[in-house]
Amino acid sequence: MNVFLTGATGFVGLALLNRFVADGCAVTALVRNASVELPDGVKQVVGDLGDLSGLQIAGQACNDTLLADLSGCDVVVHAAARAHIMRDEVNDPLAEYRKVNCDATLALARLAAQAGVRRFVFVSSIGVNGKQNTRPFTENDVPDPHDAYSLSKYEAEQGLLQIAKEIDMEVVIIRPPLVYGANAPGNFGSLVKWVRKGVPLPLGAVHNQRSLVALENLVDFIALCADSARSPKAANEVFLIADGVDVSTSDLLRKVAKACGVKSRLLPVPVGVMSFAAGLLGKRAVADRLFGNLQVDSSKAQNLLGWKPVVTMDEQLEKIAKEYNS
Repeated sequence: MNVFLTGATGFVGLALLNRFVADGCAVTALVRNASVELPDGVKQVVGDLGDLSGLQIAGQACNDTLLADLSGCDVVVHAAARAHIMRDEVNDPLAEYRKVNCDATLALARLAAQAGVRRFVFVSSIGVNGKQNTRPFTENDVPDPHDAYSLSKYEAEQGLLQIAKEIDMEVVIIRPPLVYGANAPGNFGSLVKWVRKGVPLPLGAVHNQRSLVALENLVDFIALCADSARSPKAANEVFLIADGVDVSTSDLLRKVAKACGVKSRLLPVPVGVMSFAAGLLGKRAVADRLFGNLQVDSSKAQNLLGWKPVVTMDEQLEKIAKEYNS
């Protein structure tokens, strides 16, 4: 299988790159920095997704080059994105998110279709469904994107599904919740470091329920969807993907501590007090992720494609601990 991969140096993209190489795929990787070292045999294409925000902006020379790189590829796996930026300094964050996550995505999809690519796999976000729930999200829920990032992802999804109706190219959309693994960015990576250092955390009274997806599980599912021969029923479908076992924030941190061989130090501070303090500090979004419920029903992936998680949460956490210890 010939794969064109974007975001190959990111947290998820790098794991995908290594998986495709291990599976014997021929990989072409789009990267922004020419000095990045990639595994032997991987073809490197240097470019910025932002330059693809409009075919007329990218220029014909850029288009011709990408068309040549896309020709002969069976699938595009689009994992690159402008992700959450805590201190965004641009004047119009939504416009910037749309430029990269929506406009560039659709431009790349049109070029892929023109080059004869059979399938386009888009890594979206559970944020398209919403930020909290009282019952597990499913693919049939009415989308409720809550910020500029998730809105740009939703708009990209809609554009891709429309392209699939107009052009002979299959689209697969995957919405993962929080992805955890060794060296994960964001809140999870910070929490693991604090737990390993024995820092007391005021999260012992958090009894929410959240779905997560282990990096290995997400990569395995994406690899399945990238192979149209193995997953013909994935064509033009949307999938929510998770480990299948939900945990509270406090239980997750206790599991992390156990995997790292340290004692968990969780203080039972009332959630209401912490939520109030977070609001005063302008950290409402962080509080929502730590205290709120966000559950995902991934039964469609299992029933339609026969997919099952390849690692449990405890197994993934043990691998994370070993990675940190080494």
